Amino acid sequence: MSPAFTKDADWLDWHPNPTKPTFVVPAGAVDAHCHVFGPGDTFPFAPERKYTPCDASWEQLFALRDFLGFDKNVVVQATCHGSDNSALLDVLERANDRARGVVTVKADVTHDELARMNELGVRGVRFNYVKRLVDPKPDDYYRQIIEKIKPFGWHVVLYFEPSDLQEKYDFFTSLGVPVVIDHMGRPDVTKPVDNAEFDLFLRFMRENTNVWSKVSCPDRLSVSGSPLYVDVVPFAKTIIEEFPDRVLWGTDWPHPNMKKEMPDDGILVDYVPSIATTTVLQQKLLVTNPTNLYWS
Repeated sequence: MSPAFTKDADWLDWHPNPTKPTFVVPAGAVDAHCHVFGPGDTFPFAPERKYTPCDASWEQLFALRDFLGFDKNVVVQATCHGSDNSALLDVLERANDRARGVVTVKADVTHDELARMNELGVRGVRFNYVKRLVDPKPDDYYRQIIEKIKPFGWHVVLYFEPSDLQEKYDFFTSLGVPVVIDHMGRPDVTKPVDNAEFDLFLRFMRENTNVWSKVSCPDRLSVSGSPLYVDVVPFAKTIIEEFPDRVLWGTDWPHPNMKKEMPDDGILVDYVPSIATTTVLQQKLLVTNPTNLYWS
């Protein structure tokens, strides 16, 4: 029998009634960063988790996908599930080739386990360095995993903050596989766009052509707030315009660990034209790039 779960007392649930976006995404658009939670009575949350969320099922994810006008999803393993990817793999099995996955695995994962995940549509592993969410492992631990995923052509997704990039720069530039950075490395948008931390992030992308960036989650970074997220726009525009072939975007639904307000997913979609300001850039960001990375 599955254990009962009670979500954290301060947990904010995903928006139950998002607005219909006025921006019509191009045909074949991919929401390249989203999650599922549980349902906890079917796919229990990890004992070592640092938060207990609400349920957010594959049915609700696919309904949002259709409502927002997207064609496909890339589902990223949520830290509340640890290295048990069962909920994510269940999504892929139900998706009719309209979803891909990024998993969390342990260093002792087997070739056969990876092969099954690959067949279902997994294309990457995620290494999380955000210490309030996880306890990062030593470099050698991650290198063991990289050696195991290389035969499948998978990439590594890194979630870190500016101080982590400075500390781990040599390691991050030595991985030997494609690397995707979550949410622009979480820049401090209260600083000018030409600040030293963001300059290091741009250098990271300039000098390492295997590095991609998600330009998602303005709601996590902004001080000025919804609906325009004006303080985030210069950072995202800078990345998109310099690296148009190495950028991705996603809703981040169901928006884990938001503490003040839950973003409206329709407003997040309407934010896209403020950072990808031409139809050419929008096509690359939402269709060409994620299709090349996840479906080629």
